[in-house]
Amino acid sequence: MSINRVIISGNLTRDPELRNTQSGMAVLSFGVAVNDRRKNPTTGEWEDYPNFVDCTMFGARANSLSQYLSKGTKVSIEGKLRWSQWERDGQKRSKLEVIVDEIEFMSSRNSNGGGSSYGGDTYGNQGYSAPAPAYSAPAAAAPATPVIDASSSVYDDDIPF
Repeated sequence: MSINRVIISGNLTRDPELRNTQSGMAVLSFGVAVNDRRKNPTTGEWEDYPNFVDCTMFGARANSLSQYLSKGTKVSIEGKLRWSQWERDGQKRSKLEVIVDEIEFMSSRNSNGGGSSYGGDTYGNQGYSAPAPAYSAPAAAAPATPVIDASSSVYDDDIPF
């Protein structure tokens, strides 16, 4: 038995490319740069070596998320590895890519630390701001405040993922 799961986090290396298959399914392609930290045998210093990972996402989520992703956005991705092989100009080619199942935005739109926002980056690219919850914390002096089920009001239909 084998398990094909991968988790990576890094920055998008380019703006994502959205296209549709002939059947109309959305396909979102983008690259993520991740660092591999190794000790340099000559100097003894730790150094970061970049790795570039091609990622592909399918379906309605790919279509929705394409507007929130841009070059430099820091993301965490969970998915599976897929190996592809093809021939071009008589040369056999192959690549290993990540088929994205889950994606999490790791950088905030505003760098001042206020609020929860997703999908932007420290370079000023626009992202998605999470809506404020539709409830407020009960006042400390209120003796019998009814319990509010936050799970029904926190999730909004406007969130694309």
